Amino acid sequence: MSYLPAFIAPMRFTDPAAALAQARLIYDNSIDHLRQAMKRYVAGEDLPGHVRACYPFVRVQTDTVTRQASNQSARLSYGFVAGPGRFETTLTRPDLYARYYLEQFTLLLDNHGVELEVGTSNQPIPVHFSFAEDGHVEGSLSQQRRQLMRDVFDLPDLAAMDDGIANGTHESRAGEPLPLALFTAPRVDYSLQRLRHYTGTGPEHFQNFVLFTNYQFYIDEFIALGHAAMQDPASDYVAFVEPGHGTPPPRLPQMPAYHLVRADGSGISMVNIGVGPANAKTITDHIAVLRPHAWIMLGHCAGLRSSQQLGDYVLAHGYVREDHVLDEELPLWVPIPALAEIQVALASAVSEVTQLKGPELKRIMRTGTVASTDNRNWELLPDNGPQRRFSQSRAVALDMESATIAANGFRFRVPYGTLLCVSDKPLHGEIKLPGMANHFYRERVDQHLRIGMRALELLREQGIDQLHSRKLRSFAEVAFQ
Repeated sequence: MSYLPAFIAPMRFTDPAAALAQARLIYDNSIDHLRQAMKRYVAGEDLPGHVRACYPFVRVQTDTVTRQASNQSARLSYGFVAGPGRFETTLTRPDLYARYYLEQFTLLLDNHGVELEVGTSNQPIPVHFSFAEDGHVEGSLSQQRRQLMRDVFDLPDLAAMDDGIANGTHESRAGEPLPLALFTAPRVDYSLQRLRHYTGTGPEHFQNFVLFTNYQFYIDEFIALGHAAMQDPASDYVAFVEPGHGTPPPRLPQMPAYHLVRADGSGISMVNIGVGPANAKTITDHIAVLRPHAWIMLGHCAGLRSSQQLGDYVLAHGYVREDHVLDEELPLWVPIPALAEIQVALASAVSEVTQLKGPELKRIMRTGTVASTDNRNWELLPDNGPQRRFSQSRAVALDMESATIAANGFRFRVPYGTLLCVSDKPLHGEIKLPGMANHFYRERVDQHLRIGMRALELLREQGIDQLHSRKLRSFAEVAFQ
């Protein structure tokens, strides 16, 4: 027998705000039920059955391919279903996603002129995802009571959290609704938990524009700029959030994140992902559920051409994927295109920050293919195979993260870009030495970071309707951005 919260019947809505309020009511009711049951369980009570509470769902049904789009919504690449049918998704954290859900609901109503149905799904909320931010009540349980939890509560089920929708491999069973969003509620909750663990900051602080770097030097500069913005009364940024939220943690998390916050969430978050494609995939797997408007990689690379100088920039217009971490999810035959909106913003930002144009700009910035490898010491391989492949691909730069971040942006429909800075030229005898490296970092890090931040500001200023282009959408795409 299941121990359930009071049932809330499904309702239909033509008002997106009312639909969101109903989703929040159902979610809050479910979470409160789980938290109260867990408190009783920790206190040693025997509960009257298996404790269960489920996520809210939103559903839309249409019998026509036509849309009633306004001029504004017609330009968007999302906000509409692919054709006739019944479409549904589970929802979580309506407090965190209020602005996002409200936009998606509004677009569905505008585009299709049908009602939204909001109700309680049959997808259980794992009890671990019901805990408050600092709630760890299970830590006080005896070993025996912890072992019994699986019999009493629903625990995370990885079968409900796969990326089949995003990967294009999901097939709905007969009679089952088609997906309305890339991620189910359990998949979102899983990533929200992971983000706090990996970055040391809560998901509510992440902004819609994200910078990734593989060096702490960039983070140090971002911190300085963030603190300066907080002292500037004319700044559009209202807060600067660091790991620990004002209290420095005893140790930094694996991939610390820092957030320059705007009131509408359109500020800039920056994450030090460390070295390697595994980290790059891990963090983008989780940040993707926040549905950012763009992410950009700012990092260092090996220059592969003799004409390059240390400190030159590389604007990636193509990627060679020898990182291998996404081979199962995204086949290598899938091209990862450059996105014009990101490319233009990055090139404009380089010109604006350096004050260079025309031939002078081309002298310090090269557009070309970037190769990413999972082998940090590729140049030591005896058969010269990687060097030959990189030459055949016309690559101009090599790193370990950029192709992964771009490929996951493509996979998760998050606009992406890459601007690297040449820090060594191993094929030409210019390897990193301590003195050279220190001088290089002092000369370039501040400028490179300001370029990345300015590029994101340009993207924000031009409007997201141009940024989320159809280039990232598949044949039968989900409606949610």
